[in-house]
Amino acid sequence: MIISHRHRFIFAAVPKTGTHSVRQALRAHMGDDDVEQAGLFVNKRFPWQELAAIRHGHLSLLQVRPYLGDEAFDSYFKFAFVRNPFDRFVSYCAFMLRDGDVFQQRPRDVMRHFLFIAPPEVHILFQPQASLLVGADGQTLLADAVGRVENMQPDYEAICARIGIAACPLERVNGSRHEDYRRYYDQALIDGVAARYAQDLELFGYSFEGLR
Repeated sequence: MIISHRHRFIFAAVPKTGTHSVRQALRAHMGDDDVEQAGLFVNKRFPWQELAAIRHGHLSLLQVRPYLGDEAFDSYFKFAFVRNPFDRFVSYCAFMLRDGDVFQQRPRDVMRHFLFIAPPEVHILFQPQASLLVGADGQTLLADAVGRVENMQPDYEAICARIGIAACPLERVNGSRHEDYRRYYDQALIDGVAARYAQDLELFGYSFEGLR
C-alpha cells in the first residue's frame, strides 16, 4: 500500500494484480512525507508500529483508515486494481510453486490441493480481492476507482489523470509463468473457484470467460 499526502491518494495493493508494476511507477511521484508498506523488493514500512509489524504490503483500506483519520481517509482518492478471480487463482498457484516445475507438470493437482485439500485460509495472496477494499459491513466498496488487470495500462493512465500525475508505461514485475487460465480448469475447479471468490465475481463483474 502507498499513501501519498503530496497527491492525496491511497493505493491499495491487491495481491496478484500487477501491484509491483504500479508501485514501481508511483514511487517516482512520492514526496518525502509519503509512505509505503512493502517488503518483497524494497524494505519500506509504515510509520505506525502496528501496521509496520505486518510484513507484507497488502493492507486493507479498512486497516489504514483509523491511522489516517476519517476526514483524511474520506478526502483522499482511493484506488486499486483487480483481476478475474479464475485467472488470479491460476497465477497464485503458479507463483507459490515458482521454484520448481510441479505446477507446469500437474497444474490441476496443484489447484485442487490449494482449493479443496489444504486451502491456505490466512495467506494474504489467497484472500478474496474484496476483503482489502470493502468496509466494516463486508459489502460497501471503499475504493473510489478500481482498475482492471485486463485493461491495466489505460486504467492506470486514467487514474494518473485523476490524481494529477504523469503516467508512464507499466513494466512487468514479479509475474508468474503460466498459459491462458481457461486451459487449466475442469468443471469442479470452476465451481470451486466460483464458490470461494463469489463476492469478487459479483462485486467486480467477472465470470469464467471474463467481464460480464
